[in-house]
Amino acid sequence: MSGDARAFWLAAPGRGEIRTSRVPAPARDEVLVRTLHTGVSRGTETLVFGGRVPESQWPEMRAPFQEGEFPAPVKYGYLNVGVVEHGPSSLLGQTVFSLYPHQTRFVVPASAVTVVPPAVPAHRAVLAGTIETAVNALWDAAPLIGDKIAVVGGGMVGCSVAAIAATIPGVRVELVDVDPSRAAIASALGASFAHPSDALGDCDIVIHASATSAGLTRSLELLAPEGTVVELSWYGDKQVSVPLGEFFHARRLTIRSSQVGNIVPGRRRTYADRLALSLSLLENPAFETLITGRSPFDDLPQVLPRLADGSLPALCHVIDYPEE
Repeated sequence: MSGDARAFWLAAPGRGEIRTSRVPAPARDEVLVRTLHTGVSRGTETLVFGGRVPESQWPEMRAPFQEGEFPAPVKYGYLNVGVVEHGPSSLLGQTVFSLYPHQTRFVVPASAVTVVPPAVPAHRAVLAGTIETAVNALWDAAPLIGDKIAVVGGGMVGCSVAAIAATIPGVRVELVDVDPSRAAIASALGASFAHPSDALGDCDIVIHASATSAGLTRSLELLAPEGTVVELSWYGDKQVSVPLGEFFHARRLTIRSSQVGNIVPGRRRTYADRLALSLSLLENPAFETLITGRSPFDDLPQVLPRLADGSLPALCHVIDYPEE
């Protein structure tokens, strides 16, 4: 069952290439997976592509099945959906999600894959990792029925947060972004939309996901007294200014970090529980709105630079794999 596969590698910052990899024969407790689709995480993955992971964060930023070291050469990625071609009978032929990079075939422990619910199309399931981040953010934010919530930053993560928050009874959820094209996406997800200058204030919670100082500043401005900004942005090596003067102390505001690598203490949920929940949420067809482009695997070395520099606008860009 061993053989060759092809994988996308960051050869040097800003330059990717497809290389051949040898796939070992799976052991008794492992599965051989043929990739159907991967997703490009435009936030973290484009920072990695540009060589912008600070050296102090190299250990924390390792993907579960990463090969190589930052800044390059490195095989990086974590949104993979494939079909099990060899493994335990309970998994054989099943469509599964795993945190594996962009590669046509691979072997991982059977415990590292999660079965995709039948009602979730395989290409949509690549969003599972992003939905996990959104679920984790809302666990950290702990919104209540009737809360006023703003999500600042209408990228892949921000839109996912808005979509889930909009299902809470009685909440006011507004997606805030400078790009007016996000208005249609917000509507499809069940949220309202506003340009930052027109956003509604008096918010109990603001989820910040724009990865800009201006977005973080506006998030604080939108809070009601005693309100909380949950910071989801990861800035890589970029310095960020935070306005802690003026109204920050007088209104007793809070900035709270949220990061998908940790589950809030006392939540009593495992990482497997969180991933299974995220996949079940993807049964909602509204999440199809977040898939804004698709490309074949062989084009990935040309696609990722365009995603990184913004010349190819996208929320989630899906990579489709050939049968090989």
